Amino acid sequence: MNYDFLYDVQDHIATITLNRPEVLNAITLEIYAQLRDLFEELRYDDNVRVVLITGNGRAFCAGGDVHKIIGALLERDMREHLEFCRMTGHLVRNMRLLPKPIIAAVNGMAAGAGAVIALASDFRIVADNAKFAFLFTRVGLTGADMGAGFLLPRMIGQGRAMELLMLGDDVDAATAEKIGLANRVVPLEQLLPTARELAARLANGPTYSLGMTKLMVNNEWTMDIHAALEAEAQAQALMMMGEDQRAFYEAFVAKQKPVFKGR
Repeated sequence: MNYDFLYDVQDHIATITLNRPEVLNAITLEIYAQLRDLFEELRYDDNVRVVLITGNGRAFCAGGDVHKIIGALLERDMREHLEFCRMTGHLVRNMRLLPKPIIAAVNGMAAGAGAVIALASDFRIVADNAKFAFLFTRVGLTGADMGAGFLLPRMIGQGRAMELLMLGDDVDAATAEKIGLANRVVPLEQLLPTARELAARLANGPTYSLGMTKLMVNNEWTMDIHAALEAEAQAQALMMMGEDQRAFYEAFVAKQKPVFKGR
């Protein structure tokens, strides 16, 4: 399929590179739809074990294209506005439901939808010159967009999230790391090598175990402790019967490094 971004798969790692550097990789209606559908299709692509998303040029993603989205939507009715907002939410839904790790390599500004795409990823490796901005209120919209009101408080706490979502201020890389929004901050020239090293480690790991971990963490957000403990017991019992658990044990006995197959 032809995408309006770069897409490449090597060594079981799918790399998505947003590729509109002249407008800081702002997203169009078409790109939203393509990303939404791609993250759904990746659920069934056994050749892909990890997804890495980054931007070309000096920005990760500046959010929605002002002219091609905001300008275009002003001419549409309420139903079409709702369809658009649901589509952007479905992109985040498909990212969170994907049973494979997603790494955002944030190479520059991640604003608006770009900040939420990074937020919806499982890891955020951030260049030291990058910034985040949940700037929706700065353009007259609610800060709770694309799941930001759900995801951000769970990541950095209610108080911090309220500040970022209401004020829409820029958050530099050092602050992002301090409050837990960034997993790691590295010099820009080390960003992609660091992200790819992490991607390779994940791709060579027990990928079914990783997917189950992501699934359980997502599901347990809405459980009480009793339901969570029972869910974990059932999930772990299933994992103990998997091939990767056996591979670990046999390698341990033979004093070798286990080779996981993701089963």
